[in-house]
Amino acid sequence: MKLSRRQILQWGGISALNLSLPTLLRAEAQGAIPRRADACIVIFLNGGPSHLDMWDMKPQAPAEIRGEFKPIATSMPGMQFSEHLPRMAQWMHEMTLVRSVHHSVNNSHASAVYAALTGHDRGEVGGGARPTDYPAIGSVVAKVFPPTKPVVPFVTLPYITKEGAGGPPQPGFFGGWMGRTYDPLFVLRDPNAADFRIEELTPPSDVPPERLQGRKELLQAVRPEDAQAGDRSVRELTAFQQKAFDLLTSPATQQAFRIEQESDRTRNAYGRNIYGQSVLLARRLIEAGTRLACISWAPDANATWDTHGKNFENLKTRLLPQLDAAVSALLADLSARGMLQRTLVVVMGEFGRTPKINGNAGRDHWNFCYSLLLAGGGIKRGHVFGASDKIGARPSSHPVTPADVVATIYHCLGISKDLELRDGLNRPFTLVPWGEVIAELLA
Repeated sequence: MKLSRRQILQWGGISALNLSLPTLLRAEAQGAIPRRADACIVIFLNGGPSHLDMWDMKPQAPAEIRGEFKPIATSMPGMQFSEHLPRMAQWMHEMTLVRSVHHSVNNSHASAVYAALTGHDRGEVGGGARPTDYPAIGSVVAKVFPPTKPVVPFVTLPYITKEGAGGPPQPGFFGGWMGRTYDPLFVLRDPNAADFRIEELTPPSDVPPERLQGRKELLQAVRPEDAQAGDRSVRELTAFQQKAFDLLTSPATQQAFRIEQESDRTRNAYGRNIYGQSVLLARRLIEAGTRLACISWAPDANATWDTHGKNFENLKTRLLPQLDAAVSALLADLSARGMLQRTLVVVMGEFGRTPKINGNAGRDHWNFCYSLLLAGGGIKRGHVFGASDKIGARPSSHPVTPADVVATIYHCLGISKDLELRDGLNRPFTLVPWGEVIAELLA
């Protein structure tokens, strides 16, 4: 199958993508991947949510395994969720639940988060984000399929999550070897606050649009073209400046951040807290043309879903009610707006929690088996894939890895897992060469 001129233009052109000739020829031989989703919202439960107390419950297991919660029926016959996810349970007919994710990555937060969000294993404990990291999914999507409107392509909110309190930023959320230009816009203010606004995206009141455009033209006139083409730091600065001007003058961007325009009914449905309103803001951004919005559900890895102690109290009183409201409202909102079919929704963490409850009424890190949810964007509706054993400790059927999950996300977004991109030194990198698209998840 020959790639048409239109397909190449849709891909953004060979030079714009830094696609290598072998990669292009492979794509031509195999045919372009049809894009099932135009955008993606990743709700990342940073810290590791307990699969055993949410959507892979084991009511027949001993008390020290099954825990305190009771299962309830969902909208999919024979499928059960935790009693503290009643609203999400009514949307199971629209979702696919994967119960057999596992990895052998060190089960520290940083390394597991990096694996979950990129499909790669850095192989060490901690160390913070590095410029040599593989890029975030949103960084790749922003490069391969940039928005058709002048709107920010990739957003992460409401935190730059730290490895631990006071620690460095976790890896997996940045542009990595693609360069700082492809870092997300980090929205680090609380969308639930009455005075929420993004000051960085608000032009000064004393600078009318005409003057702003004049400054842009002046900057372009004095910028040495040879420096722009040669030095990577100059190129990245140039790109930052271009992006800043585009965002400051973009009605779509300005409008997307005006969350106060949503009705009280809608805002209340998502939950009047920083996470619920961040999910609502993600929907507004996607509707405006943003390609990927990622909610990192913790200021640091130990703050929310890392329930080593008081697991059941924290899940019951805070975590699950907030998640239940946000995800169910998002699915209802996307469905009502006709957006769900073309928007991929991913709800996941970096690992699960131990089958056995510890002495602090908590569960510890468990990378050997955990679950995640997918919806919309070409994903099967009302489907359960894989299974865990009788205590939720190991996959008992169809085990998959983070690389497989990331490859599947890319596939839904029309990007081959074998796509080759190049870093600032023109070195080739393949996105997720060892990941396999999980065909059984696709509609």
